[in-house]
Amino acid sequence: MIDRDGYRPNVAIVLVNHRSQVFWGKRVREHAWQFPQGGIKPGETPEQAMYRELTEEIGLRQQHVKVLGRTRHWLRYDVPANWVRRETRVQYRGQKQIWYLLRMLGRDCDVCLRSSDRPEFDAWRWNDYWVPLDSVIEFKREVYYHALCELSRFLPGMAGRRPAFEPGPPREAAALDPRGPSSRSEPLADGGVVGSAASTST
Repeated sequence: MIDRDGYRPNVAIVLVNHRSQVFWGKRVREHAWQFPQGGIKPGETPEQAMYRELTEEIGLRQQHVKVLGRTRHWLRYDVPANWVRRETRVQYRGQKQIWYLLRMLGRDCDVCLRSSDRPEFDAWRWNDYWVPLDSVIEFKREVYYHALCELSRFLPGMAGRRPAFEPGPPREAAALDPRGPSSRSEPLADGGVVGSAASTST
C-alpha cells in the first residue's frame, strides 16, 4: 500500500563482516551499487520483510546473521518522475524505509545472488563502512548518509567518522498505524505489522 503521502513501506539492509566492512551489491546490468532493500508485503512486520529480502537478494538466512540494530524512524526518499511506472494508479512519490544493521555470522561462500528468479545483483564486494556516496544513485544519497550515521552507533569506533557529504536534515516519515498514517514523526513500534504493501526495490 502506498500511504496518503505517496510513500511505499520498505526495508534496507546494511550487512557488515567481522571487519565492519559492508556488503555492496551491483545492480543487474547496471553500473550502480547499493545495499539490499525491498518492499514490505501485506501482513509482514519490517523484521520479517528484512529476513525475506535477505534470502531473496543475497541468499542468506536468519542463522547467517545477527541483528545489531535498526533506525528508530522511517526514513524516506523521493523517486524522480521518470523512474515511476506510468500505470501506477495512485500518486507515488517514493519509499519510506526502516534500515537494519546485521552482522555476518556465515561465510562469504554462503552468499548467493541467484536465490530468486529475478536477481537484484550480478556482483558484490565488501566495502568500507563509509561507502563513497557519489557511487550511490543521487536521489538515495541523503537516506544512505542518515541511515549509516544512525546505525554507526552500534559499531564501536564508527560513530565519530562521517563521509564527506553535506545532506539536508533527515526526512523521517510517520510510523504506520492500524488506524492510518499519522501526521507526526514517531518511532515504529517493535513488531508493528504493516497492513498492506506492494513489494519494490527501487
